Amino acid sequence: MRDHSFRQDREELKELLRQYENMKAGRRHSFLEEESFERIIDYFDDRNELVQAMQAAELAMEQYPYSSVLMVKKADLMIASRRYREALELLDQAEVMDSGDINIYILKTDAYLALDLQAKAVEVLESAIIQFEDDERIELLFELADVYDDYEEFDKVFDCLKLILEADANNEEALYKICFWTDFTGRNEESIRVHQRILEEFPYNELAWFNLAAAYQGLKLYEKAIDAYQYAITIDEKFDFAYRNMADAFIRLHRYKEAIEPLEKVIELSRPEDVIYEALGHCYDKLRNYAQARFYYKKASHLNPEDSKLYYKIACTYINEGQTESAVKQLQNALRLQPLQPEFNLAMGECMVELGRYQDAIEYFGNVIRAKSKSIKGWSALLECLMKGNLLDEAEEYAQTAYEETGSKPVFLFYKTAILFAQGKSKEALNLLEVAMEKAPKLIRKLIDLSPRLLQHQQVVDIIARYKRNKSI
Repeated sequence: MRDHSFRQDREELKELLRQYENMKAGRRHSFLEEESFERIIDYFDDRNELVQAMQAAELAMEQYPYSSVLMVKKADLMIASRRYREALELLDQAEVMDSGDINIYILKTDAYLALDLQAKAVEVLESAIIQFEDDERIELLFELADVYDDYEEFDKVFDCLKLILEADANNEEALYKICFWTDFTGRNEESIRVHQRILEEFPYNELAWFNLAAAYQGLKLYEKAIDAYQYAITIDEKFDFAYRNMADAFIRLHRYKEAIEPLEKVIELSRPEDVIYEALGHCYDKLRNYAQARFYYKKASHLNPEDSKLYYKIACTYINEGQTESAVKQLQNALRLQPLQPEFNLAMGECMVELGRYQDAIEYFGNVIRAKSKSIKGWSALLECLMKGNLLDEAEEYAQTAYEETGSKPVFLFYKTAILFAQGKSKEALNLLEVAMEKAPKLIRKLIDLSPRLLQHQQVVDIIARYKRNKSI
């Protein structure tokens, strides 16, 4: 039946086009109804034959000069041909004939926007919104929201969507859009009130629960967000974005074990994504299940092999297990993609120290310092490497440089003190220790970590005791 109807429509259109061509050629008197002209204009328009469509519209208006429908169709073609001001004049005429045609106001909006007259476009829509009701009013509110979006008046976009939901609480398009604009504008408190009102009337609207949860999440009220997401997935157990966001809320609460289940559900419901595998790796990493963390980080890296951070994270799982050689291989992958990234170089340098390859370690720590000259971690790692490698003269020199480069951080006075003691320069070391204790006595712990044997040095103990009596430590 459907095929028969299609064939019948096609034959009817074919006959209309034949009659239209006869009328154009003046071969014989032929009469076409207004609706027939509309079909012919639409036929050419759909085929993107604008010249033919315009000819049909002009001929139609010769036959039906007071047809607002034909005026609107012709104005639409004018806008497509960038004849904006002519289109507006014709639309004004159409509005006089039939002010209840919503297309008039939508096309006027398009013309004014094309002329970069945003205020006029807004004026047209706001005036029309008062005039129309129900679905047509909602359509105009969506148009107005798009105008505000184009001209970056984002709070007004939110306001339009709010009005739509007041009229139609279950409007899916508005529910999807207001979630984004809530996050973008930061109007979370208002969004919470909007969606709570919706849920009072429609408690099984999963999108409203999701938006409520997202607004709570935007305010860092993660417990409330999780509860709302639970309602959303109870109503729609395949709501993958609710599982995603719920997992994020669990992670932000450091409830890593609970985050795993919703992340696994996302994998079950949607195509594999590196960010989901990475999030699972992160959870297992925090739970110190490094083998499982590595499994998911590797899955993520297979999907996104150009993400250097993933190789770094894999390396860290090996480092935490004491598998230094394996860590080095992953860090090499990371450094191949980002050779000067400080975090990667720092980790590689620490691996080199662990392997006793001090000269290699110095090179990597040097990369860290060149990238971030004020990096306390970078300078500290370099100095400790030099001390372990018994390169004490270089260590003394770099300790002074570190102190100067980092804006006189007193921790490097303690480093230099430890180095001076290691060089046998006890008198100079004790003098510097006095200076260091005067500046930051609590950092004595760093000196003890570097050289625990110094607690057997009576003069060192005396200096520490003096500052303890003065309650400085």
